[in-house]
Amino acid sequence: MNIRNVLENQLAAKDNIRLNDVDIDPLLIRAIMINEVVPADPAQDFYGSSGEQYLSTSLPLFQKAGLPAENINDILQMGIYITNAVKTPKSGYTVEKESIEESLPYLEKELSLFPNVKVIMLMGDVAKKMFNQIARKTAKRNPIPSGATYKLRATPFYFGDIRVIPSYIMTGGNILIEKSKFSMAAEDIRTMAEIIK
Repeated sequence: MNIRNVLENQLAAKDNIRLNDVDIDPLLIRAIMINEVVPADPAQDFYGSSGEQYLSTSLPLFQKAGLPAENINDILQMGIYITNAVKTPKSGYTVEKESIEESLPYLEKELSLFPNVKVIMLMGDVAKKMFNQIARKTAKRNPIPSGATYKLRATPFYFGDIRVIPSYIMTGGNILIEKSKFSMAAEDIRTMAEIIK
């Protein structure tokens, strides 16, 4: 199944919406990692022609977690799918509310494509906020409470039978600067990997 084709067929995709152009078997996916936002250049995204910008900071996280990931296909082979919460590039330092609202239906439909997911990782506050908005529709509450990520990550959270792990942004230079967040995100990825073994 091609993720972009399925979502474009089910939702009237606008020109500014960027969806993952990747062919995968959704039944093999056991974990989903939700990153913050698509990059300005689509080629730099996880499944882009180079993927360099996003993979250059993400692959070291997997490697620090003890997982043999050299490229995005290695990650997919482990049963891990990575996507972006916000499907339009941000124009400033923060993600605009309109971009979040516009992207929510796409993220919600995308998550519904994977029936065997055991873990959802929320890589940053934007991913946490958007996942909570989606989950509230059925759970009538936020699976992840408000609070600092370093405090929240010690508590197991669930959405139905799915373990939900709040963690840190996995792309961009800021994770390389804050080594403690890098280490904690790698620990969270190791936890995810243990759950989906």
